[in-house]
Amino acid sequence: MNSNSGSSGKWQMVAAMTLSGSIGLFVLASGQPAMTVVLLRCLIGGLSLLALLYWQGGWQNLNARQVKWLLLGAAALIINWLCLFSAYRLSSISIATVVYHVQPFFLLILLAMTQRDGQLWRKLPFLLVAFAGVVLSSGLDIRHDFLRSADGHVSHALAGAGLALLAALLYAFATLATRKLQGIAPAQIASVQLLLGAVVLAPMADLSGWNWHWQSWGSLLLLGFVHTGLMYKLMYDAFQKLPATSIASLSFIYPLVALLVDMWFFSTVLSTVQLLGMAMILIAVLANQRDWNLAALMRTLNFKNGIK
Repeated sequence: MNSNSGSSGKWQMVAAMTLSGSIGLFVLASGQPAMTVVLLRCLIGGLSLLALLYWQGGWQNLNARQVKWLLLGAAALIINWLCLFSAYRLSSISIATVVYHVQPFFLLILLAMTQRDGQLWRKLPFLLVAFAGVVLSSGLDIRHDFLRSADGHVSHALAGAGLALLAALLYAFATLATRKLQGIAPAQIASVQLLLGAVVLAPMADLSGWNWHWQSWGSLLLLGFVHTGLMYKLMYDAFQKLPATSIASLSFIYPLVALLVDMWFFSTVLSTVQLLGMAMILIAVLANQRDWNLAALMRTLNFKNGIK
């Protein structure tokens, strides 16, 4: 991977995570159930990417190995969505969101196992700082939120957390599968996976309460074309260009942007602890991208303080 490719990959990942963090705004504006939104996102996004691919003449015939990784990635992505949406219902969005953000760690573990690269673990401390930032910035009160499950039983909240954990693992696997498809156009990978997702999710969506208002259509078209088609193309392109550690750390931009959207559009007032969490995420992302070495930094500080 040359430096120009790595640099463009970083900006593509930043753009993709920024779009991802603003999805909630348009989901709420659409006024549609979550399953309906995801179905139409898959359908519109997949068709738009297929049209782009046809226009560019970029479709490539795949060999058996590539088909295997494409289908495995698609299955992981679809089941990831189903697990995450079930987690939202069983526990709470705050619990599911925090648990889901362990996926950068799963990605790091999978890559360390498959590549046997011990250098990957150098990035772990700052990823832990970023995850701690997600927990703080979410405003999550674990005891309170777990006890606030629909029927008052903590078992439902724990089941939801377990499903979010499984969703995180599946998303990390989908990322790994995409990295195995080097040389295949990101639009081709994403379009096939999204359209397969639409086929699987179609029987589960309830369109009986469909709202034909222009705001719903406008929001869904934006979600489909921009927050799905464009976002997945950028993200999958970045997956093929960046090392796993960069993908893992830049993934934390998503919750940061989501919080900023809440502040700007919904006048959400953040506590000091939440602002501290946002700062931790930002510092950790910068540290990983600039390849700061925490051990070397600690040795330098200890030396300056006279500790040998």
